[in-house]
Amino acid sequence: MLNAADDAFEACLRGILPPAAFRDPAPYLTEPRGRWQGRGVVVAPGSVDEVAAVVRACAQARVGVVPYGGGTGLVGGQLMTEGPVPVILSLERMARIRAVYPGEDVLVAESGVVLATVQAAARAHGRLFPLSLASEGSARIGGLLATNAGGVNVLRWGNARALCLGLEVVTADGAVWHGLSRLRKDNAGYDLRDLMIGSEGTLGIITAAALRVVPQPQSVAAALLAVASPQAALDLLALARARLGEGISAFELIHRQGPDFIAETGIAARVPLDPLPEWMVLVDLGLSGGLDAAEALEALYAAAAKADLVTDGVIAASETQRAALWHLRESIPAANRKVGAVSSHDISLPLSDVPGFILRAPGVLARFGPLRINCFGHLGDGNLHYNVFPPKGGAREDHAADRAAIKQAVHDLVHALGGSVSAEHGVGRLKVEDLARYSDPARLAMMRALKAALDPEGILNPGAVLPH
Repeated sequence: MLNAADDAFEACLRGILPPAAFRDPAPYLTEPRGRWQGRGVVVAPGSVDEVAAVVRACAQARVGVVPYGGGTGLVGGQLMTEGPVPVILSLERMARIRAVYPGEDVLVAESGVVLATVQAAARAHGRLFPLSLASEGSARIGGLLATNAGGVNVLRWGNARALCLGLEVVTADGAVWHGLSRLRKDNAGYDLRDLMIGSEGTLGIITAAALRVVPQPQSVAAALLAVASPQAALDLLALARARLGEGISAFELIHRQGPDFIAETGIAARVPLDPLPEWMVLVDLGLSGGLDAAEALEALYAAAAKADLVTDGVIAASETQRAALWHLRESIPAANRKVGAVSSHDISLPLSDVPGFILRAPGVLARFGPLRINCFGHLGDGNLHYNVFPPKGGAREDHAADRAAIKQAVHDLVHALGGSVSAEHGVGRLKVEDLARYSDPARLAMMRALKAALDPEGILNPGAVLPH
């Protein structure tokens, strides 16, 4: 492959794009965990036609293209650290809400629109776009779809894939697929939308999406409940679903190590339970039809206490208190970053195997010394963030030699239990070897065949998901 830094190729790009499309590369060459440094010439096209023109030029010159959304990805999918210098194609200038169809519960947004902006546009029309995650103030729709992002509301609304009806995509040869369908039913051939979602920019570049929105729930409430164990949390989830059905938006498992890290790092968030429980769940509920969400949570607490599933709890009495509970949950990743993880794991398991994994994993890691474990995540959909930290007073660099072995020990146990080592963050470049190690050979063969068919020159996000 050629080099995007070649003078002739850069001149070609300047002939295609206006001066406003060129960017200082520095802010685009790092990732949130600070472990890699990328490289590339950064351009920000302002339209799908400009994106297509850049990709055509890259295809003709065999220059790699790395799509760039909000830069919030945690597996290195937005960085190319070696090989020929690529074009980093930022979608930040493609940031328009193209249309809203309230009667259809559909919103059409370009891929550079920030998630919080999509949420606000839906809210302005009395609708909810239910995808919600900690980076919603900076993550962009194109990247969220390219990674099939999850977040806290998957239990009720599904991953990003479930919230997308149609896509506009630039293919590896610079053609444009005008697939912005607003249809709920369309079985006319292969589902190319689902193929592109989760492909991490390796099969095509998403430039716009028709998104599914829903009516705003009339009553919302949240509760933080103390439970004796992960098994009790799972039993509480079953009870909650039996009583409240699809009204449960989120069901988050929290170990006390998270609040301990929050206190240790000085972040302004607190647990309104005393004493601090070993395990907690944060339940979020949204109801309509005249039902009161806070009253429903009070009834759930009473039933759970009678069944010995909860030992303490607090139900938010106002939207301010509800926001404070969610601020606590959303502060855990920030505290983790300040402490500095030795190894972080984004895993999913069959629900019934979650308690067994949490019991067995510390024993698997015992040979690496006195490490601290912060286990939290989206229990409702089986997705745990199982992060390993140095003992208090230590530094993650002290355990650098063990990082790979720690990761493999956790991932081997997850795989043995029928889980996934990439639940919601994607594969990127961080987990390419994991995908090869744990995936079914037939699945890998099909993935390689798709890549070869749709990107025969290998220019789209080279080295991400599948090896070169």
